Amino acid sequence: MTAISLVLVFTALLAFVAGQLLLKKAMDAANLSGFKSSRFLLPFAAGIFLLTVQFFLNLGLLQRYDLSFIYPFQGLSVIIISVAAAIVLREKLTLQLVAGSILISVGIVLVSLT
Repeated sequence: MTAISLVLVFTALLAFVAGQLLLKKAMDAANLSGFKSSRFLLPFAAGIFLLTVQFFLNLGLLQRYDLSFIYPFQGLSVIIISVAAAIVLREKLTLQLVAGSILISVGIVLVSLT
C-alpha cells in the first residue's frame, strides 16, 4: 500500500459522498423549479460527474487491490454522508441514525479483519 493508493481511495470516497449530496440537492431543486432549471441542472451534472469519477477510480483500485481491502474504506461513506447531510443539507441527525451508522461501520471493519 502506497501513499498514492490511499489518496486515490480517499478521493474516490469523497467523490462518492459529494456526488450523493449534489444529487440530493438537485432533486430538491427539481421539486421547486422543475427539471429544466439551472438550479437542478448544475448540481445534477456535477453529481453525475463526481459519481463517474468515483466509478472509474474504483475500477482502477479493484484492478490493483483486493476488494476486501477497498470495501472497508467505502464503509466510511455511511458516517461521512450522514454528517455531511446534517451540515450541508440541514437534515436531522438523530441518535438512531448515529447509532446505526456506527454499527454498520463497525460491522464492515470486523468483516474486513477476517
